[in-house]
Amino acid sequence: GAAVNPHTIQTQKSLLTHHYNSITAENEMKFVSVHPDEERYTFEDADKLVNFARENGMKMRGHTLVWHNQTSDWLFLDQYGRLVDDNTLFSRLKSHIETVVGRYKNDIYAWDVVNEVIADTGDDLLRKSKWTEIAGEAFIAKAFELAHGADPDALLFYNDYNESNPHKREKIYH
Repeated sequence: GAAVNPHTIQTQKSLLTHHYNSITAENEMKFVSVHPDEERYTFEDADKLVNFARENGMKMRGHTLVWHNQTSDWLFLDQYGRLVDDNTLFSRLKSHIETVVGRYKNDIYAWDVVNEVIADTGDDLLRKSKWTEIAGEAFIAKAFELAHGADPDALLFYNDYNESNPHKREKIYH
């Protein structure tokens, strides 16, 4: 597979269709890209990737539903700019996942549900983020539960980097 964006599917179409049978959204399905405001979704770029995969007989992997980075600030904040409680966070996450995963249920075979939550160094298991500040580690299982509910047939993954580092690999396993 290859990570792609709207530019690469236009400029590298022959390379992609000749050498790859699966593509993954580079940034176009990240929270801030598809859900920048609480009441607004922007699917145009994600739709371009899904349509390209469908038209070229390729599998499509969604990336990513939960990440400490590239997540819209409104998800974590109330109307006064204070952090929301975990129930509010989970309610908003549920709406987001049901909308995004539901939209692509027939086109995306796998989702990177949770991305890069493991701390790179030190003894902390999880990376410090607004997710952990509000919900502790509970958001991880909740995200997988919600994604499974939105598409019971999709393969669901945890995604990270440097998993070849023994210390980080053990944290991921834990």
